[in-house]
Amino acid sequence: MKTIIPICFLVFFSYIRCQILQTSLLHTVLESGKSNIKMLADSETATQHVNIQNYMEENLRDLTSIMTAQFLQKATYEEIQTVVKQLLDFAEKCKNFESHVSAAECAHQLMINFLEHICNNQGMLAKHLFTDCCNTNITARLKCFLAYKKGDGDYRDEFQSPRPEKICEMDKENQLSTKERYSFEISRRHPFLYGPTILTMSACYKTAIQSCCQEEDKMECLQIKLEPIRKYIREISLRHHHLCEIGIKFNHKVAKAVELVLLTKKQPKANFSEIAKLTTDVKNLHKTCCEGNTVACALGRSQLMNYTCSKQTVLSSKISQCCELPVPFRGECIINSENEDKPDLSSLPLSRFLYEYSRRHPELAVPVILRVEAKYKNLLEKCCKLENPLECYSHTKEMFQRVVQESRDHVKTYCDLYEKLGHSNFHDRLIILYTKKVPQLSAQELVVFTKQMAAAASRCCPQSDQQQFVCIEDSAKLILGALCRRHEVEPVNTGVGHCCDDSYAFRKPCFDELQVYETYVSPSLSCDQVISFKEDLCKAQKKELQIEKQKLLSNLVKQKPSATEVQFQSVLGDFMHLVEMCCHAEKSDMCFQKEGSKLIEKCQSVLEG
Repeated sequence: MKTIIPICFLVFFSYIRCQILQTSLLHTVLESGKSNIKMLADSETATQHVNIQNYMEENLRDLTSIMTAQFLQKATYEEIQTVVKQLLDFAEKCKNFESHVSAAECAHQLMINFLEHICNNQGMLAKHLFTDCCNTNITARLKCFLAYKKGDGDYRDEFQSPRPEKICEMDKENQLSTKERYSFEISRRHPFLYGPTILTMSACYKTAIQSCCQEEDKMECLQIKLEPIRKYIREISLRHHHLCEIGIKFNHKVAKAVELVLLTKKQPKANFSEIAKLTTDVKNLHKTCCEGNTVACALGRSQLMNYTCSKQTVLSSKISQCCELPVPFRGECIINSENEDKPDLSSLPLSRFLYEYSRRHPELAVPVILRVEAKYKNLLEKCCKLENPLECYSHTKEMFQRVVQESRDHVKTYCDLYEKLGHSNFHDRLIILYTKKVPQLSAQELVVFTKQMAAAASRCCPQSDQQQFVCIEDSAKLILGALCRRHEVEPVNTGVGHCCDDSYAFRKPCFDELQVYETYVSPSLSCDQVISFKEDLCKAQKKELQIEKQKLLSNLVKQKPSATEVQFQSVLGDFMHLVEMCCHAEKSDMCFQKEGSKLIEKCQSVLEG
């Protein structure tokens, strides 16, 4: 059973396996949380979840609270509880699940009642600006409400737990309230994070609190046990949002293709009919969860996991121990179970290509497999028009290898540059590159966007060539997905729009090849407007000062994109030296005024050169 001990720290609803996250969480949990996890597995919460009905009954209030908080992100905890109490009069009827159909219908009706309740409350309409949504029919109303959800990027204030003494006192007085408040904070900050995931992470949070409150050094214990939870929530929330974007932006064929590849990679011995059925079921489940119906999401997920366990002999030999676990831990375990061993497959049948190719190449990232499929379809169209199509088909293997190798080579070049420049200089290079490609973004946005790319490089590039390849591709799809959602809200430029909308499979190569946006004209700023000397610089932490330097770099590139990197770095170096010197001076303001003028002159000469 050792392989499933760390499951409460590995909530992963989508079938995307993040190797880095999993490794770091496993290490943290195995080293510091074995007894903590055992306590959770043995707790009343786990043992009571003997089947779907009990699970739904016990968690109906929590699921309704999550749904409400994700839609009403500005509401207080007390306001959410008031709404939930009113909704539960109807929700109680959902406890009497006579069949899967009635349960699904009840969950759907709960969402309708929720939206109607909000529309009938003038105070909430005014606070959350939903008036226009309420003037539409029910289908359009839900889409409208979803459009008002603020993504993770709009809630940068991560939930900070109270001081250890206070949190232990709160937990002692009311353990349920501690868990519910945490669930509330996570829900409103991560409105696209699936409800079942929030439920499980809240249980892990509660268990960590109970464990650490028994320790002498409570602060250190909480830091060790809560950091993996925080990190995981950030990552999985981004993944869930990404899955929702695929379902909305691209047609249903793309969403099904992604799921088919993921499921086939995980269960390569399963026959095509089973994979096809699961693909449709999982795609539909993602749609339900993305629409914010947490009750239906939890119900659908439990049903899907029950079906999977009933088909163990057909699907996978790796999930037998998982299927012995109670709901909801069964689902977490199955989703994070190892991929089934690759079957012995020789020739590649040309029918059902995506399924067959994925079975043979579980080591490749989803976007890469989708690129191969796209090229394969193009080849078929070309060959079918020729007099000798068989001779044309004979080159398919070389074509597959070429597509994979091109993607692999680009990642290797990327990582070689990271190794050569080092993290800080690599990040600066990305800022310069993407400021030229998407100058319409603010300096702050460009710094954050490229910071994510640099972080991915630092995480992925030290790995082996094969893991490096998958890691970079997997990270890029999430980072670029976030940029594309930003473009949806406020269009950036035509190049970004083309890359975001044209092809999911080729989104990364498109951004890699994106050219400098030549026609952009930046608002004219002089160097004394670009460089800000303020006493706050002396109070800034090292990270904050680094951000100021990088924002300066982006603004300089916008003003003079033709300047060399050496010229930019010279100005930045003088800026950092000046800050250090003046912050140690007796009168820093006078130092900035006197010495700053020299830097302004140097900067101006670069912009005017």
